[in-house]
Amino acid sequence: MNVSHQNTDNLNAVISIEISKADYQEKVDKSLRAYGQKANISGFRKGKVPFSMLMKMFGKSVRVEEINRLVSESLYNYIRDNKLNILGEPMTAEDMTVDLDTQDDFTFRFDVALAPELNVKVDKKIKVPYYTITVDDDMVKRQNESFLSRFGKQISVDESTDERDLIKGSMVEMVKKGTPVEGGITVESTIVSPAYFKNDKEKAKFAGVKKGDKVMFNPSKSCDASVAELASMLNIDKEKAANVTSNFEMTVTDITHLQPAELNQELFDNVFGKDVVKTEEEYFAKLREMIAHQLVPESDYKFSIDARAAIEKAVGEFDLPDAFLKRWLLATDKNRKAENIDEDFAKMVPDLKWQLIKEQIVKQFDIHVDDADLLALAKRVAASQFAQYGMTGVPDDVLERYAKEMLSSKESRSRLIDQATEQKIQTAIKESVTLTAKEVTMDKFQKMFEVAE
Repeated sequence: MNVSHQNTDNLNAVISIEISKADYQEKVDKSLRAYGQKANISGFRKGKVPFSMLMKMFGKSVRVEEINRLVSESLYNYIRDNKLNILGEPMTAEDMTVDLDTQDDFTFRFDVALAPELNVKVDKKIKVPYYTITVDDDMVKRQNESFLSRFGKQISVDESTDERDLIKGSMVEMVKKGTPVEGGITVESTIVSPAYFKNDKEKAKFAGVKKGDKVMFNPSKSCDASVAELASMLNIDKEKAANVTSNFEMTVTDITHLQPAELNQELFDNVFGKDVVKTEEEYFAKLREMIAHQLVPESDYKFSIDARAAIEKAVGEFDLPDAFLKRWLLATDKNRKAENIDEDFAKMVPDLKWQLIKEQIVKQFDIHVDDADLLALAKRVAASQFAQYGMTGVPDDVLERYAKEMLSSKESRSRLIDQATEQKIQTAIKESVTLTAKEVTMDKFQKMFEVAE
């Protein structure tokens, strides 16, 4: 057996595998004998079937199977041993012809696409802006109001003073004021929150409402005819709710108002932990610090966009084996259509080129992800998920248990490996290029980001 390759140009090559009968016949015979030890063939005891009969009955299929296995192993071993950096997967040469029925000796030929040789060097010669978003007073005010609401308490009041109040009461379907619909819908108890109404006119009907008041409004208009919301508000099934367009009279029985927390030590402890801050000045300074930290991912994401552009510019333009890759995409994705392949491929090229550049960055900085990296990332992800439900300060052993559960899933583990690798790439880039630090307001940052998009 002989395996060799020949470059047709800088981006394409052909791998040839020459196989003779002597390369596979012994394996064919061995496989047939093994099959004969297990096969149940009428008229013969197990293991006593004549080899000639096995050859006649199964020789062709076993021969094809062994040849295919030998070719596949030889092909991928050759690519590995010769360190060929290929794109996609090898494809049978379009002009190759073999007849497995009549030939004993074969020459298999495979087209392969070679990754372009890139000169990628991430260093201080590459300059990238890094935008830090300034924390203004409005941000601090909004964050404080959020915490005041989160740590406030629900109290029953006689009169609504906020559209976010929860209005509880009974409802009756009406023909007009004072006239209920005969046999209409009656709701003994329900709760509405005008803050979530999608119709301002209906929302206004609850402004300043008091206990005992009767309010005529249209539930369908209030939720923009959302069947799910109507069904929930009226305590009926969705099928019935789909036909409701009537006005209803609501008799208010209770009003629940969120009373914001007071700006005191109890709030400080709830937000930042016991005695971390002790004065309003320290509290608001800590708020600024917290907001600034929360904005770092925004700055980092913008940096990743700008860094990519700067590195791509430094690398310069390079070609890909377009014809092969289009052919490979059509062969491996049956949903792709030949008439659209040029357009589809053009959209893929930028990300494919960036992926090739990133592979070189990984080599430059010897980036790798180990189990400790994965566990640390999984714990951060778990902590973030808990935080979404307002659960902060989760014990480390709990986070580790959830992290290990994530890593036990092959799909989650693969996703986390990609995420950890990407984070290490961005860190390596950030530490190696020349950063041009700039401060911008959130408004200017968002406008700049829109331009980048």
